[in-house]
Amino acid sequence: MFERLFESTLWSTRFIVLLAVIFGLVGAVILFAVASVDIYSTAKYVFATYTTGAHPDKFHEDVVGGIIGAVDLYLIGIVMLIFSFGVYELFISDIDAAKCEANAENKVLAIDSLDQLKDKISKVIVMVLVVGFFQKVGYTKYEGALDLFYLALSITAVAVGLYFLSKVGKKH
Repeated sequence: MFERLFESTLWSTRFIVLLAVIFGLVGAVILFAVASVDIYSTAKYVFATYTTGAHPDKFHEDVVGGIIGAVDLYLIGIVMLIFSFGVYELFISDIDAAKCEANAENKVLAIDSLDQLKDKISKVIVMVLVVGFFQKVGYTKYEGALDLFYLALSITAVAVGLYFLSKVGKKH
C-alpha cells in the first residue's frame, strides 16, 4: 500500500513540468512580440529616412542589423515553442490537436523522445548562432586582405557546418 501511494505521488510530480511549459510559452510570446516591435521600428526608420530624403551613415547596416536581430529573436522564440511542446508531450500527454488529420503533414512539433527534442532544439540553436554570426559580420570593419580572407574562411566553416548538420538524422 505504501509503495502504491509513493509511486502514485512520484508519478504525479511530473506535472511540475507544466511550469516549464507555461513559462516557455510565455517566453516565446514575449520574444515574438519584441521581434515584431523591432521589425516595426526598423520599418518606421526606413520610411522616415526615405520620406525625408535623408541617407544616414550606416543606414543599410542598421536596417539589415535590425531585421537580422528580429529574426534571431523569432528563432529563439521557436526554440521556446519546440521546448514547451516537446516537454508537454514527453511528460504529460500527446497534444490531440496536433494528431488530427488536418495537421498530419506537420511533424515539426511532434516529439517522441528526449533525443528527438534535443536534436530539434539544437538545430534551431545552431541557426540562432549562424544568424548572430552574420549580424556581427555586418558590423565588422575589414582593414585588409587578411581580414577578408578570415571572413571567407569563417563563412566557409559555417557553410560546411550547416551542410553536415543537415545530414544528421537522415537515412540514406
